[in-house]
Amino acid sequence: MPKSDTKSVYVCSECEKRYPRWEGRCSQCGAWNALNEVVERRKKSASNGLGNGIGTSAGAGLLDGYSALEPIELSQVQVNTSKRLGTGIGEFDRVLGGGAVAGSVLLLSGEPGVGKSTLLLQAATSVAANQGTVLYVSGEESPDQVRMRAGRLDVTGDGIFLMNTEDVDTVIARIDILRPSMVVIDSIQTMTASDVPGSAGSVSQVRECARRLTARAKSTGIPLVLAGHVTKDGSIAGPRVLEHTVDVVLQLSGDASGSLRTLHGIKNRYGHTNEVGVFEMGTKGLSEVTDPSKSLLTDRSLRPEPAPGTAVAAVIEGTRPIILEVQALTAPSGGQSARRVATGIDLARMNQVVAVLARRVGLPLASQDVIVSVTGGMRLTEPAADLPVALAIASSLLDVAVDPGLAAAGEIGLSGELRAVPQAERRRSEAVRLGFNDCLLPLLNRSQSNGKSGAGAGTSAIGTLTEAVQKALPRRRDGLHYAESRIAAEPDA
Repeated sequence: MPKSDTKSVYVCSECEKRYPRWEGRCSQCGAWNALNEVVERRKKSASNGLGNGIGTSAGAGLLDGYSALEPIELSQVQVNTSKRLGTGIGEFDRVLGGGAVAGSVLLLSGEPGVGKSTLLLQAATSVAANQGTVLYVSGEESPDQVRMRAGRLDVTGDGIFLMNTEDVDTVIARIDILRPSMVVIDSIQTMTASDVPGSAGSVSQVRECARRLTARAKSTGIPLVLAGHVTKDGSIAGPRVLEHTVDVVLQLSGDASGSLRTLHGIKNRYGHTNEVGVFEMGTKGLSEVTDPSKSLLTDRSLRPEPAPGTAVAAVIEGTRPIILEVQALTAPSGGQSARRVATGIDLARMNQVVAVLARRVGLPLASQDVIVSVTGGMRLTEPAADLPVALAIASSLLDVAVDPGLAAAGEIGLSGELRAVPQAERRRSEAVRLGFNDCLLPLLNRSQSNGKSGAGAGTSAIGTLTEAVQKALPRRRDGLHYAESRIAAEPDA
């Protein structure tokens, strides 16, 4: 008796683990009653022809003008130099690398209430006013709710076509009819495909809806923007394949109690990764912060005198130099295990800086709670932030303020040496522009540039972390020099 061309398998709607028969509980993710039957065609053996069992239409539309079955020399591929679609929002376009590339798929993630929908509606308004129509698909808000939000933002809505649906095939059909300049999906977790098992937001639904929308964006050349939810730990909700499918991954973050919002480029196939855009949330939505350094230092300039536990960092975010403040607080742990808390920087990196301060500089930090925070909701990822973090911690422990006219940048090695940082001259120039008279940079930056740049006027070149602390914290409030305070301090175990 011949075998059937189809077979049944059971797929978990949460993690997509496959089972040959139904089970009540998924052994991989632990979900109950999450297995759904899926009928699949059996794989046929490859034919002996040149096609090797692959239809001639495979991959059609992926590379216009090229055969899906014939390889082509890389140097002969014609690059699409079509103009990017500018959103009209400078900070948004900066993170994108100059605008959205034709047919590109963007994923914008962020916590609830951070301003994702506001940013997308403002971008859609600008594109509709200057580039053409925009299809805005809202699966979370009703049309009147979107209209009310547009009213708060003083947005007329001309050129924006609103759809309130969760069916992905309906959206694709409307894209084919309308042919807009840009499509916005808010959000991808609300989209469903009727022929795919699982509820909205499940792994199988998110993956399949994203795949279908991406295929349509590539075939039509229409930029597609997807809004995405995040989990409790800050990662993008849904299958990991979602981040691999899209071309650009952006994350909008910021303190809900504050006004500043930062847009980070996590992945970008068409521009710089780790680029950052800065916005300020107001009554009329998000406004661009064209000079983030000045904005991030506003609170610092209002203080009557410098406070212990603060240091100014000269960092490079993407392609722009930014000057911002790092704050630290140390306090006795009270006989319990010392706590380490980091906001805006990697906790493991902060622990490394604390260890070097204790072992190489001699600061008694083993019995101290250490809390470090980056102001303005910024997130620092480059190693050059090590030095200002170390200075802020030392300043708090010794209860003496860092020189208010000093900015710093430098990677700290495990032996206490300062390693060279890239684009040192741009960091120094930005610090000088904002009124800082000294920029603490690694000595290696001077030797690598033969003294021509990276350690010019207004720059102190330092070789070790100990020298940097001595330079930034010359005396304590009790009159003791930093070196004398080390002798009086009890060394770490």
